[in-house]
Amino acid sequence: MRVLAERTDAQLVGAGDVLIHCVAALDNAGVGAITFLANPKYRSQLATTRASAVIVSPRDADATALPKLVTANPYATYARVASLFHPLQPVAPGVHANVALAPTARVADSASLAAYVVIGERTIIGERVCIHGGCVVGDDCTIGEDVTLYPRVVVYPKTSIGPRTIVHAGAVLGADGFGIAEQAGRWIKVPHVGGLVIGADVEIGANTTIDRGALGDTVLEDDVKLDNQIQIGHNCRIGAHTAIAGCTGIAGSTRIGRNCKIGGAAMIAGHLNIPDGTVISGTTGVLDSIREAGMYTSAFPILPHREWKYVASLVRRLRTLNDRVRALERDKPEQGE
Repeated sequence: MRVLAERTDAQLVGAGDVLIHCVAALDNAGVGAITFLANPKYRSQLATTRASAVIVSPRDADATALPKLVTANPYATYARVASLFHPLQPVAPGVHANVALAPTARVADSASLAAYVVIGERTIIGERVCIHGGCVVGDDCTIGEDVTLYPRVVVYPKTSIGPRTIVHAGAVLGADGFGIAEQAGRWIKVPHVGGLVIGADVEIGANTTIDRGALGDTVLEDDVKLDNQIQIGHNCRIGAHTAIAGCTGIAGSTRIGRNCKIGGAAMIAGHLNIPDGTVISGTTGVLDSIREAGMYTSAFPILPHREWKYVASLVRRLRTLNDRVRALERDKPEQGE
């Protein structure tokens, strides 16, 4: 425990010589495990956990007699502890015999390219990059040092990926956006001649898709975190340290600021601006730009189905009811008449 406290800058309360060999959840931890409490609704489990130690905030420190790491941010401290027990495995350098490597591509000697990887012309693969089987990286791409591409990632031409970025399986980076022009009842494809620029320390979830720019680049700044199955349209810009949960859709040319948090299945229209520090609840529809940072929600809270139908019927009648109230107010005699 003493070593964990030193490595995480947390306050050690209790025995420092307790041996810890793994991390676990409150409800299934056993001897030798350290667990954590970040959500107060699980506070009662502190009394029954069989863990050897816990990570808690100062307000919960008195709720257990177990040895503990006390910290203002238990979840972040847990993440650091878990990383100590589960460090990233070093990359075994080498290029598999079945890799299709373009003659003008440059691959660092410390990089690892698995079977059936394809690397395009003039593409640069940096130091300690790990590209898993079945990935395709197109022409004129730059993959920074310590990047990991998990199986079947597709990186279209003119994409740049910054250092230490992680891209999970099935993601598609830099495909053409949904650009079409209508003429005489038919659609004309708009060429996408821009690129995709992804910063450092970004994480992109499985099967997420990010379109290249039509003119100019789509940009993800440093430390952006994307969950699985997100769609980001052409020419969007996502500010540094923003986190977006799964199944969110963002239409083209929208600019999202720094340090934003966007819940799952949010739908954000195109050509909008969202300021730094904005929080958007899950399933929220954003149809206009947001001018002031804050928390925004548009989804209706869950109700029993019969009650929801009743409320929905009232909502549909609101315009009629409003017109009736305004008519009554207009026709109401003035006092004293």
